[in-house]
Amino acid sequence: MPRETGGKDDWSERHRPAGGRPRVIIIGAGVGGLSTGAYAQMNGMDTRVFEKHVLPGGCCTAWSREGYLFDYCIEWLVGTGAGNEANQIWRELGALDGKTITDFEVFNTVVGEDGRSVTFYNDADRLERHLLEVSPADARLIRSFCRDLRRFAGISLYPFLKPAALRTTGEKLRMLRTVLPAFRLFWRTAATQMNAFSGRFQDPLLRRAFPNIFFQDHEVFPLLPYLFNMAGAHNRNCGFPQGGSLGLARSVEERYTGLGGRITYRARVERILVEGDRAVGVQLRDGRRYYADHVVAACDGYTTLYGLLEGRYTSPRVHRLYTDLLHRPGVIYPGVVSVFLGVDGEVPDDRHSTTYLLSREDGAVLHAAQDSLAVQIRSRYSDGFAPPGKSVLHCTYFSDFDYWHGLRSTDRRAYRARKQEVADFVRGYLEKRYPGLGGRVEVVDVASPVTNKRYTGNHNGSILAWMAFTDADDVIGKVVNKDRCRLDGLDGFWLAGQWAGGGGLIRAASTGRFVAQYLCQELGREFRAWESVPAGPWHPDKLGHLPQLDRRPVR
Repeated sequence: MPRETGGKDDWSERHRPAGGRPRVIIIGAGVGGLSTGAYAQMNGMDTRVFEKHVLPGGCCTAWSREGYLFDYCIEWLVGTGAGNEANQIWRELGALDGKTITDFEVFNTVVGEDGRSVTFYNDADRLERHLLEVSPADARLIRSFCRDLRRFAGISLYPFLKPAALRTTGEKLRMLRTVLPAFRLFWRTAATQMNAFSGRFQDPLLRRAFPNIFFQDHEVFPLLPYLFNMAGAHNRNCGFPQGGSLGLARSVEERYTGLGGRITYRARVERILVEGDRAVGVQLRDGRRYYADHVVAACDGYTTLYGLLEGRYTSPRVHRLYTDLLHRPGVIYPGVVSVFLGVDGEVPDDRHSTTYLLSREDGAVLHAAQDSLAVQIRSRYSDGFAPPGKSVLHCTYFSDFDYWHGLRSTDRRAYRARKQEVADFVRGYLEKRYPGLGGRVEVVDVASPVTNKRYTGNHNGSILAWMAFTDADDVIGKVVNKDRCRLDGLDGFWLAGQWAGGGGLIRAASTGRFVAQYLCQELGREFRAWESVPAGPWHPDKLGHLPQLDRRPVR
């Protein structure tokens, strides 16, 4: 049965009471959906979120195994430092209320097959000294990268509060004053592909290491996002919030319900109800119908268009996204295989995050899209992830959804056996690097791209939807600012979340703010938002009850 948060259920009535507040139904309790709900509540609307899962957050989640918490999503969060628009959104949503932030001096370490390593310090001076020690022959390229990193560290540009379509002339001029002095830097680093840049290094380790600063090789990314995020981490604005992924989702859920919003869990929306080319409500899988003045889809975009709306409504830009770009390689984030290990005792390594470059043979064992394995000691990110005196490791790599989906759909036993092979390989690989660790592993759990698809509905199990710096990035920018998150010919309907605004939690959250602003404009209201007031220090108890997901843990 669906689980409710909130009060009396009168949303099954076709018309709201005379003089009642505008009603908004939101599909999906991910960060984009909860953000939409919170901002709509701040602006005098009644909202209700329908979520098919039992937890908030969508991909921003975690689960429990034998006292360990396996945190699935956040590796770093843009906006953990004060004084910028990203942070303002998190404060308005209560996402960071009462929480400590863990900031690391190192973004990532990359270890080659021969054992040599490169440490990517966030401080440009320290990074430059280290890289020159690794490869003096590459001094020119090293100094060029670090010079750009210093310049990015002096720039604060996080335009997440208002869509470009609603910015005033004064706001646009203020942004121009920030952008223009660094325009050539932005243009040059956005036009230079990381793989092209790294391919110019003489040292073979640096050639492979630089594209893995973000743990895996993002392939289509230029230099700009690496420099931007490393600079943000240096400025303590890309940290890790206490409680991690589910902690963030729970905090936003608490903020939303505290504003009067309601969430119905275990409630899968099967169809968006349309009358006279206007969205008027939703129908759940069990046949129940709920009505509202507006409907916001903050869930998988393909499912929304071709499932919930039955392919009846689109727009030229949205049509291009889902009939062309969706099927191109490198346009959406690939699936991820996650291997979690609960370990008795500490891991003998000072590094919190390391990417190991694998041989082709090892990569084939994992069916990895790239020959690398990222290993993070997650118990160093936040308290509550492991029992006292124990550790959690999260090992990840990109992998093909179709491969895992084919296995699971044709032979469940073979699928489970394949996951066991991956678990055994990772365990053995780590044993070679940390002798004795294999015998201290108490629990192993493997989540494949199919796992993501089953629990979130995301197309092909993509954890972050559209990749930035691709043709899709330009199109979704126009969907937000030109189409105003709408579809042609369908009134009362809006798009939010990462499939509407691009991958990344801050972008998903900002789409909720954008949709609320567009709603306010349509309703003739002045948009309002204010920061949440923390009730006190955050504690892991706020994660609430964590159900055991219906997957067999791998031992």
